Amino acid sequence: MNRPVLALLLGLFLALPLSASDDQRWDGADELDVNPLACAGDASDDGVDDMETMEYDGGSVAFTRMIDMRGNPISLVDAPKLGGIAYYEAVALGQRQAADELGTVSIITDAPAEADIDAQIEIIERHIAAGVDGILFAANDPVAIAPVLRKALSNGIHVIGYDGDSQPDAREWFVNPAAAKGIAKALLDSLVDQRGESARFGIVTSFYSAPNQSRWIAEMQAYAEKCYPELDWLETLEAGEDAERAFKQAQSLIEKHGSELDAILALSSVVTPNSAAAIQESGLCGELAIVGLATPKDVKPYVNSGCMRDMIAWNPIDLGYAAVHVMRAVIDGDFGPGDASVMAGRLGELMVVNGSEVLLGAPFVFNAENINDFDY
Repeated sequence: MNRPVLALLLGLFLALPLSASDDQRWDGADELDVNPLACAGDASDDGVDDMETMEYDGGSVAFTRMIDMRGNPISLVDAPKLGGIAYYEAVALGQRQAADELGTVSIITDAPAEADIDAQIEIIERHIAAGVDGILFAANDPVAIAPVLRKALSNGIHVIGYDGDSQPDAREWFVNPAAAKGIAKALLDSLVDQRGESARFGIVTSFYSAPNQSRWIAEMQAYAEKCYPELDWLETLEAGEDAERAFKQAQSLIEKHGSELDAILALSSVVTPNSAAAIQESGLCGELAIVGLATPKDVKPYVNSGCMRDMIAWNPIDLGYAAVHVMRAVIDGDFGPGDASVMAGRLGELMVVNGSEVLLGAPFVFNAENINDFDY
């Protein structure tokens, strides 16, 4: 099935109400079961402590070079979804901090100009040919990127994902910025707190195939069925990682649904500030809620003006920092299949979840009380 047809089918699934029955539930881009957290007020459950322990399901690197790299200098390349946006610049800063701290790591970032999977694959191919020691990546498409990552593994190159995962066997570990069900709970709890348990909302995501965002949507549907069955999910629109398109898609929701729309959920660091801008331009600040994920500096104007109350996220600097520490530990033989945790410098001990994921931690809510404390 070609990608345009797949995207159309996914779009039809995403338009289902959040109270859809199990046989209609959209599972996102992976095969993990959904397991919603306790409803708001029932428990302080962030999704960190009860993640299921599973057998390691990541890939294996072919040790074709026959060189013991423990403690030796290593060269890494970072291949994020795209360049030129604050989020991945913050990730790269964290990577450089870890590299400087370790003293044995050199790293460059090589990002596509647009969130294009073919361009991302081409970049990774180029660095495989150059013979780097390790590849860090945030996938634009979990399936399409998998073959080139498997090629890297077969060439003796270590592969660690972050932010956007691939198929598990195409990388060794994935540094998960936050438990998907924790993100889902935080987003919907904020929406309901602002607009009530029968709120009507639309979602603007980047790509239907984006692995992190598709999983958040699946988990939101499960959490809503359990805790907020009266929520009305009007539709989901795809904006790519394009600022102008994100603005237009949010504007489209506003124009199409009018007073029936109570809130917009925005699921990327590009989509969120531009959706907030569309609400502001429409003169609906205070009437139409927006909850999303972004970097603090991108949404500060909207939070400080009162147009946006909550932004859900994690620290992308810590995410990049953790990914480099995981890579160094893997290459040194200090972290591998069967281990329950890994040490990550200033972050301390990070736990292994879902077989081959390293969990950064619980999501954090940025608001007017704290957002000015962050400068990334």
